[in-house]
Amino acid sequence: MSVLAFDLGASSGRAMLGELNQGRIEVREIHRFSNDPVRIGDRLHWDILRLFHEMKQGLLKAKGQNVQPASIGVDSWAVDFGLIDPGGELIMNPYHYRDTHSDGLMEHVVGQLSSGEIFRRTGIQFLPFNTIYQFASLQRHKPYLLREADRMLMIPDLLRYFLTGEMANEFTNATTTQLYNPVTAQWDDHLLKSLNIPERLFQSVVQPGTMVGSLRSSITEELGIPSTPIYTVAEHDTASAVVAVPALERSFAYLSCGTWSLMGTEVAEPVLDERAQELNFTNEGGAYGTYRLLKNIMGLWILQECKHTWEREGLLYSYPELVMMAEAEPAFACFIDPDDPLFLPAGNMPKRIKEYAAQTHQRVPETPAAIVRCILESLSLAIGRCWS
Repeated sequence: MSVLAFDLGASSGRAMLGELNQGRIEVREIHRFSNDPVRIGDRLHWDILRLFHEMKQGLLKAKGQNVQPASIGVDSWAVDFGLIDPGGELIMNPYHYRDTHSDGLMEHVVGQLSSGEIFRRTGIQFLPFNTIYQFASLQRHKPYLLREADRMLMIPDLLRYFLTGEMANEFTNATTTQLYNPVTAQWDDHLLKSLNIPERLFQSVVQPGTMVGSLRSSITEELGIPSTPIYTVAEHDTASAVVAVPALERSFAYLSCGTWSLMGTEVAEPVLDERAQELNFTNEGGAYGTYRLLKNIMGLWILQECKHTWEREGLLYSYPELVMMAEAEPAFACFIDPDDPLFLPAGNMPKRIKEYAAQTHQRVPETPAAIVRCILESLSLAIGRCWS
């Protein structure tokens, strides 16, 4: 038996085939593609249609290898979403969570409702790009979009809808919105009403492992493949990663490193006390009705943005080359706080690192090698602080 998984990260995506052979699960990559956001004017968007095109290429490659998967699943990053109109059309390309359209809205919402109330109702870490603040931004600046919209779909929900024509909100990603109440196990109507967000956009939430449709006939005809059932998985990519942690005991910790670094553990019930809020921990849904008590730490995004900046300047390095260069640099020469808001938006990251070093009276890293060393050591220290 084979299953096909689409795993979409903030910088790349892949199609993976999982095959069950004699009691062993064997996994292999059949298609990989970049995930490149697109800036139009002052706005940064996900290229959602390109991502869907690449998913269809993954289906074709499975066909080319004479594999007929028994089912298909999709996971991706959290917080971002698409709006669907009453005719079933996508209203606009989803905003990228590093876009600035929600800047200042977290402070506005917290001033209106209080951080304590929001945390007690959702258990979610306060980050300026959370879905709740993106909706507050739309309500303030583009309310006509919310009037026109009929449904809200998180990114994997949206791609799954493109595949099947069926709409459903999956649990693990729904919990990341800061609009889902883990105590009532429903969207929090008090928060929605308080922020004047239309409740009709938010429909019932389904658990991972739910069959939610099959490939559209238009896709099967276009690609020449048979209809295949689509299931929800733990559709927040970290939730799927935690399922794969090879822990033998219920009590374990994990560290997931990618565009973000996430450190946490798995718990049966969300932790909603003042200490968890004080530490800015988050309670995100997991598989099998669990919750992931964790901390979001800025990850390799800073390095990725540096690499993009150097490429635009004609300096072409692979990641292995950058690591080798950094190894030759002196240790502990300069540190940054990876979670400083300075490093959240897209842009010239080497320049920001140099500015941070100068403002904090440190030796300024001048070369790509010194900058990479600074980034990796700073991330290691941030992760260590979280563990302690």
